[in-house]
Amino acid sequence: MEVPKMAGERKLEILQFAIEIIADEGYSSLSMRSLARASGMKLGALQYHFRTWEDLLRSLVGVIESEIKAEWRSQGLDEDATVYDIAAFMLDGTSLPGEISLGDKLWPQLWAMEEVEPLVADLLEEIYAEYLQYLVVAMKKAGIESPQGEALCLMSLLEGESLFTGEGRRWEKDRALVRGTILEFVENRYGATA
Repeated sequence: MEVPKMAGERKLEILQFAIEIIADEGYSSLSMRSLARASGMKLGALQYHFRTWEDLLRSLVGVIESEIKAEWRSQGLDEDATVYDIAAFMLDGTSLPGEISLGDKLWPQLWAMEEVEPLVADLLEEIYAEYLQYLVVAMKKAGIESPQGEALCLMSLLEGESLFTGEGRRWEKDRALVRGTILEFVENRYGATA
């Protein structure tokens, strides 16, 4: 006899399917109907877990944020993280359940989704705001005169890396070179340790 899944487990499983659709087929392929099909359920059953499209989007971004934070904690990063620690973390990427990397496929799709889904834009900006604050604090500790400006510049560089050297991109073969160059710059400018 198969043990029924708890509602929370099933919800997470459904969100994994949503992430896979976005990463593999693009954000425009995600709809309540396509997600119901991918999850092997009827639309009404899916709406039991996510009553509206907005509920689904909030949960989707929420699970991504939770995974980033869990990965952050698992690596022992906290308020004492250096600029180098944060840069290395962002360049290494975070894997979500199902081993989907945030960097190469999912983030670019989420960035594109922001343009058509204001709710996604608002939710992702909250994640970025927290990430930015870690960088600002680390830059203040490194003695940077304009920590907000430099943090935004570095965040742009780190987030843009996957657009050019991510999986399937034209300069994918240069990824290690780009990663090394960014980390060398960060180490020279901010130091590697606190």
